[in-house]
Amino acid sequence: MDLRLPALLRRPRRLLAAGAAVVVLAGAGTWTAAVASDDPRAVRRSDQVMAVDGVRLDTSYFTPAGAGRHPAVLLAHGFGGSKDDMRRQAEDLARDGYAVLTWSARGFGGSTGKIGLNDPKGEVADVSRLIDWLAGQPQVRLDKPGDPRVGVAGGSYGGAISLLAAGYDHRVDAIAPAITYWNLADALFPDDVFKKLWAGVFVNTGGGCAKFEPSLCRMYDRVAESGTPDPAARKLLEERSPSAVGDRIKVPTLLVQGQTDSLFPLGQADAAEKAIRANGAPVDVDWIAGGHDGGDMETSRVETRVRAWFDRYLKGDKGTDTGPAFRITRTGGVDSADGTARLRGASAAAYPGLRDHPRTIALTGGTQRVANPAGASPPGVSALPGLGGSGGLAQLSALGVGVSLDFPGQYARFDSAPLTRDLRITGTPTATVHITSTRDDAVLFGKVYDVGPDGTRQVLPAQLVAPFRVTGARTGKDVTVTLPAIDHEVQKGHRLRLVLASTDLGYASPAAPATYTVSLKGGLSVPTAPSVTTAAAPLPAWVWWLPVAGAVAALALLLTTRRRTAAPAPDPALAEVPLVITDLSKRYAGSTDRYAVRDLSFRVEKGQVLGLLGPNGAGKTTTLRMLMGLIRPDAGEIRVFGHAVRPGASVLSRVGAFVEGAGFLPHLSGRENLELYWRATGRPPEDAHLDEALEIAGLGDALARAVRTYSQGMRQRLAIAQAMLGLPDLLILDEPTNGLDPPQIREMREVMIRYAAGGRTVIVSSHLLAEVEQSCTHLVVMDRGRLVQAGPVREIVGSGDTLLVGTAVPVQEPVVEKVGALDGVASAVRTDDGLLIRLEPGGTAERLVVELVRLEVPVASVGPHRRLEDAFLTLIGGSA
Repeated sequence: MDLRLPALLRRPRRLLAAGAAVVVLAGAGTWTAAVASDDPRAVRRSDQVMAVDGVRLDTSYFTPAGAGRHPAVLLAHGFGGSKDDMRRQAEDLARDGYAVLTWSARGFGGSTGKIGLNDPKGEVADVSRLIDWLAGQPQVRLDKPGDPRVGVAGGSYGGAISLLAAGYDHRVDAIAPAITYWNLADALFPDDVFKKLWAGVFVNTGGGCAKFEPSLCRMYDRVAESGTPDPAARKLLEERSPSAVGDRIKVPTLLVQGQTDSLFPLGQADAAEKAIRANGAPVDVDWIAGGHDGGDMETSRVETRVRAWFDRYLKGDKGTDTGPAFRITRTGGVDSADGTARLRGASAAAYPGLRDHPRTIALTGGTQRVANPAGASPPGVSALPGLGGSGGLAQLSALGVGVSLDFPGQYARFDSAPLTRDLRITGTPTATVHITSTRDDAVLFGKVYDVGPDGTRQVLPAQLVAPFRVTGARTGKDVTVTLPAIDHEVQKGHRLRLVLASTDLGYASPAAPATYTVSLKGGLSVPTAPSVTTAAAPLPAWVWWLPVAGAVAALALLLTTRRRTAAPAPDPALAEVPLVITDLSKRYAGSTDRYAVRDLSFRVEKGQVLGLLGPNGAGKTTTLRMLMGLIRPDAGEIRVFGHAVRPGASVLSRVGAFVEGAGFLPHLSGRENLELYWRATGRPPEDAHLDEALEIAGLGDALARAVRTYSQGMRQRLAIAQAMLGLPDLLILDEPTNGLDPPQIREMREVMIRYAAGGRTVIVSSHLLAEVEQSCTHLVVMDRGRLVQAGPVREIVGSGDTLLVGTAVPVQEPVVEKVGALDGVASAVRTDDGLLIRLEPGGTAERLVVELVRLEVPVASVGPHRRLEDAFLTLIGGSA
């Protein structure tokens, strides 16, 4: 590789001289914090366009408001982004005492030039020019003239420039690259297999081939057409990779890599760690939950750790805790508030690598034949490259389950026996197989599944697959397959399954048909990394106060037992009425005159979908909590099918409730979660009516998938299905559409309507008035704890004084004037669809229609000209 030009970057004198090439073409300074200039947390920002070697770079410079010199940080953005993506982090670092420079790389944002994929002669040289500029700023601390104290951080594309800057410019003092590559050729051409979808994402995100340096454009066209990377293509990408200067990266490095990442998997960070540590530099490794395929990027935690890293190695604060040498984010239980997985850290005092303490798992399967179909179609599916942030199917890929697909006849599989104890895999599994092909070359894709006890549910950890090319396969060849690095726990009773497939959606497979014969040459070797231990979860607060609260509750129960009266007898006249609330009141705690609910009365009949509406503080939630027996009213009563509601009342078994979401176990399927919930109620399985509830909820085949693959809308429907178990006669839904997009809201509306259609009753509290108007048959409007109005939706919406009269044909102006002169009509205006008529006090729609017919107006429809929102605001007097 020709390093003659980049070598100039390593010569300090030439670097200083090159600083003259940086020219500020335009600049503007602003304050980014609306505080006084003497506030130590204030941040000053200036935007400048710099001319660097014929390219204009759009930059922003952030500095603390106070005087003095500070360490500098260069923040680099990801591919397809710009300097604006880094603004918030830059401001945070500036508040913590750093001078921060962000910039848009060549070809992105407001910067000019061609995209070079971090070309040493382009983007890497730009970084050195920016360091030259920082060396001349009065706010920046210098180690010596022309040499600022500077760190570089960034993610993905910006992470690679962090590594490259440290390799090409000795003035870089510390780096924190995230979810990035060490060898771009290995990332896009793993084992000489073309990662076609991700390569296409690169080109499209960059704006098309013409936006790139011509050599890169020609390389992409060549490889995309042939489907096979050639040596020249590999050389071109390797020259732009940190691995090309790995022996020169000798600064403290924090490597953050994503576990959910089919673009730059964990092996890229592993190679970087080995090389940089061999140079004698401190290196910490952090595996986060997310990555390019989605998942939780743990932004706040990672930025805090990066800041601590720079505090130690740029500010020189030796007392700063930079975290463990190795850390993994693992799932640690379920958050009961929203059903999401809790993230917990596991750590080790030293980075264990990817092959620590391997354990061999025996596999069975015999010799198998695998077809590579003509045109490599249909392809199998593992991850969905490039779709990590777009939701839908991409979200399934990010969550790690449910997307993988192997076509019969196109894969070989080898299974273990059920495990006798839990197994934690941390690193890269390996297996040796024998491959024979009807053609010289064979391309296969290795993956390891976690298969549930019933054999139908299989998990592909992080949706990762390892492609490998076998040359000289016609005569047969033994191959050791290095599978993707993962951190995954396989539970007792589950099996491991090694699959070798002939195709994968994300990669280019040979187009010519072929048949592969595959057999095992041993077991599956899995690394266990026993030194990595999960931190104990902190004890929740209730562990400490629950015994005390229990004692207090027992004492209160003892003292009040004698004052309690027997529950009122059921009212036979209300035995078929789902809900009757009479004179219900509840005071705020400690108050004698402030009411959350006061003198509330209304009635709900079978088959109704009743919307409970009111502004914040109207008393809706308090009413629902009393209805569910969670709190006692101070006065009045609630009767459900004639029975008075009390905490623990047996009639509550006829009530199902969905309040603030539900907690599900993410590794279980939707059906398994519901079965587990019903067993916990202690009621007979046949009483669950599981199939009926699921049919109403409309989850279909998704019930067999793990809940962690569900979209928010699917989780909401599963939660409502849980509330429907036992087919309760009264279903209460509190904000069931929170967090849903419009199609999901429409699905939720259909669920409610279907449920009530069977003669059951639904009460829904929602702030989405337009949705309530479409889904509810009746309304109860509350304000400040009191009933404002109750009745059918059409009556409440139609109680306005303006009507829209639809006509079959346009109405002529003389007729409009006659309508406006009618008794009881205040005004009439012609519209595209008919007439807009405002009635005078005492005017009625019925009398109006009679007069319109008399005037031979071709009336097609008559309805209120206002929405529920208008009626609602009128009823509550704008207090919402």
